[in-house]
Amino acid sequence: MFHSQTELLEKIILGEDSTMEFKREMPHRNSLADEIAAFANSEGGTILIGVDDNREIVGIELQKLDHIEKTVVEICNDSIKPTVRIFTQKLPIDEKNILKIEISKGLFVHKTSNGYFIRQGSTKREMTTEQLARLIQSRSQARIIRFDEQFVPDTHRRTLRESLYQRFITEDAAEDEIEDLLIKKRLLCKEGRNIHASVAGVLMCHDAPGDYLYNSFIQAVYYSSKQKDANYQIDAKDFKGPLDQQIIDAFKFVRKHNEVSARKEVGRIDQPQYSMRAVFEAIVNAVVHRDYSKSESKIRLFMFADRLELYSPGALPNDLTIEELSHRQVTRNELLSHLLSNITLDDDVRNQVKRGHFFERRGEGVGIILNESETLSGKTPVYELHNEELCLTIFAAESLQESNDTIEK
Repeated sequence: MFHSQTELLEKIILGEDSTMEFKREMPHRNSLADEIAAFANSEGGTILIGVDDNREIVGIELQKLDHIEKTVVEICNDSIKPTVRIFTQKLPIDEKNILKIEISKGLFVHKTSNGYFIRQGSTKREMTTEQLARLIQSRSQARIIRFDEQFVPDTHRRTLRESLYQRFITEDAAEDEIEDLLIKKRLLCKEGRNIHASVAGVLMCHDAPGDYLYNSFIQAVYYSSKQKDANYQIDAKDFKGPLDQQIIDAFKFVRKHNEVSARKEVGRIDQPQYSMRAVFEAIVNAVVHRDYSKSESKIRLFMFADRLELYSPGALPNDLTIEELSHRQVTRNELLSHLLSNITLDDDVRNQVKRGHFFERRGEGVGIILNESETLSGKTPVYELHNEELCLTIFAAESLQESNDTIEK
């Protein structure tokens, strides 16, 4: 926000305004949460801790600086919903230390325990009902523009990695054509005079989407027990790359722990716990259809001794019901589904899942999950809604050794 220390000093001399707030010392957590949320609900701004209201630089004791910065980050993650993205910087000015907190204009409407705040002039104010309604309307563009097509604050063309966006544009495109092509593909979008990466652009063409879209990753955990118990946790991974890589990594995680039993009769019979074709469809659906506007949770995949559970943030879109999942198709993220339908699978995965691309736009996914899994285990997978989070449970097939022992007895 400031290109030099001189520019920052000049701003301090001018005093507080709608983009600048001074704090002599670390304020109460709730008070600072209100200030940060107010900036995020407005046009963004900067908070300087260690500067008095009279513009005097009083500084922060060096031994307190790290603790204050850590507390500020915790406030943004825990005391403001949805989470606010900030940039912090420790600066020495006139031989005194200050903490600079830069807050971006929010993609959402942010709330603290005290309510909804907005920045007006040099103060924060709780929003009136009318102000809140207008802000929600202006930032809920998903009704007009799908969420995955909206711009992400603090991004630009260089946010998109060339090796990743090249997958979606023609190979022979000239350098001066690339930006226009990325806009046409909706990986970039215009906001006034500025060009930003779209939500889909960040998710598909940045190597760490979570840097901009909090919790946009898959967390996978494998337990050897039937319950969540750290004593029986065998493996745990967070997959944080572009979405197609997250899908592959999560797929391979399940494949690694997908136990295969065998029985010898006339010939050897092998039986896995899970159909990897069904697992692939389930992971793709969770990634494509999750609500990325909900930053409070990530996609969570749990493997137990007797089942697999997959949680995807977001209630079902529009008026879709759980009963309609197998025979009705509704896409929450149309752009993401289109991009994934254009990426081919490598031969290894292709042969296991019997498809050529990450996403097939035929609405067969849920049917494959249900039919393949029920054929293998004899139990129908279960979809449930838990607090605007869709949970899929796929039951593991019984070991052939166990079933053979039962027959012999």
